[in-house]
Amino acid sequence: MKDNIFGCVKKYCAGHGMIEPGDCVLAGVSGGADSVCMLHLLTRMQKEIPFRLAAVHVNHGLRAEAGEDAFFVENLCKQWEVPFFLREIDMPGYAREYKLSEEEAGRILRYQIFEQILREIKAGAPGKTAVAHNADDRAETMLFHMFRGSGLRGLGSIRPVRESVIRPLLCLERAQIEAYLEAEGISWCVDGTNGEDTYARNRIRHHILSYAQQNICQGAVSHMGDLADILAQTEDYLERETDRLYNKYVKEDLTYQVNQQDGLAGEVTIQLSELETEDIVMRKRVLFRALGKMTPYRKDITARHMEALLTVIGKDGSKELYLPYGIKACKEYGSLILRRAQTAVPQSGEKNTRAGSGPEVAFEDMMEISVEEPALLPGVPFTVALPHAGSFVFTLWEVDFRPLPSLFYRKEQNIPENRYTKWFDYDKITTSLLLRGRKTGDYLTIDEALHTKSVKQYMINEKIPKAKRDGMYLLADGSHILWVPGYRTSRQYKVEKSTRRILEVRLIGGNDGGTNRSFVDGGGS
Repeated sequence: MKDNIFGCVKKYCAGHGMIEPGDCVLAGVSGGADSVCMLHLLTRMQKEIPFRLAAVHVNHGLRAEAGEDAFFVENLCKQWEVPFFLREIDMPGYAREYKLSEEEAGRILRYQIFEQILREIKAGAPGKTAVAHNADDRAETMLFHMFRGSGLRGLGSIRPVRESVIRPLLCLERAQIEAYLEAEGISWCVDGTNGEDTYARNRIRHHILSYAQQNICQGAVSHMGDLADILAQTEDYLERETDRLYNKYVKEDLTYQVNQQDGLAGEVTIQLSELETEDIVMRKRVLFRALGKMTPYRKDITARHMEALLTVIGKDGSKELYLPYGIKACKEYGSLILRRAQTAVPQSGEKNTRAGSGPEVAFEDMMEISVEEPALLPGVPFTVALPHAGSFVFTLWEVDFRPLPSLFYRKEQNIPENRYTKWFDYDKITTSLLLRGRKTGDYLTIDEALHTKSVKQYMINEKIPKAKRDGMYLLADGSHILWVPGYRTSRQYKVEKSTRRILEVRLIGGNDGGTNRSFVDGGGS
């Protein structure tokens, strides 16, 4: 059995070109069954392929027994004559500093260490990092991405090879790994946190994947691995097609750059008339690629942003849309221009009108401005300046974070009334937060019983002149209006005892967020 597993791994590595003669391979070894098995198999493989092998153990500074794990791995490496490196990191501190989950913080720090050590030891040879993900990990990751609404790339899950990272055990299930170690008489460390349900992946492992294996199909993990391969191959093909269409329809202006050092395009022009002849799948991919050229944080470009962009493209006339990281999308003369600015703020006096329409902004030409979390850093004001409508200043407060306004030290305290400053429970927002003009179907929640009223009827009841209604910017969550500036807020988003994050919105200048010239004279600060 153990020889069959070795043969399986050797064939898998060869099929994916993981290890070549002369390579320098650094194995990440935690001391758990997966990484111990991988290290042992690599030492066996080393007898058949001439490559250099070293191991690194990363102490995350999280568990009391972490020192014992490091000692175990060091002794194992001495026994198998493998050069050993030990590194310590402050995973909880890094997670707090950069507002990441501990799981994500640990992953980032581990790969930084892997790259650092490889640079030190590879001595000109091709350097590769071996990590011990197995078939169960791949299936769990596929489910995790599926539940979060991932596309093909996410459903393709963990790749056997990603740049210089190789995964020799991706062809083995967890049960096979433990059976191999038992047959070889090799012990391993047990991480107690793996049995907890703290992380989402652990909950998938313990309650969903195990149920599928036992009650739906015994080969579920293997079948999901086959599907991941198919999806990954499909994604690779679509990426090649995206390359072709991007080069055909998109032009990057490298002379316009916000920061010459960041390697990102400052402006991208897409020929819409030609791109629109392609299938919608490829249109979306080209648009996503273009957005990805303008920000290193592609994962923050979501389906909501893509739908907003497609909506702008589908409308007649010139349109504008503001996206995270200061990306401004302008549709004009059959082209879509994406431009990256220092801030996602229109410049003073900048027009958002059709050609020749003058400074007054017609209702159908009002901008839809996305106010997304990537632009909202806790405690840092984010300003959106609107032509002829003043400025909206957004500040996100984390209740358990300091410093906070003394107003929010006690959440049960009533939030005071202020006509031009409002506070909302940020986590109650369900879709993309937008500043926009009113639309058919817009509504407010008007009381604690969550009864609703249409915005149209509310404005009629308040005797707001129609000319003013058509020029007012509203703060919207889909069709649900959080705030009619200068008037009322929706009760649905009220700050309560359970509130974790508070969104403060201030209107400075402009009369109730209106754009029509006849209503610009008033204050509103």
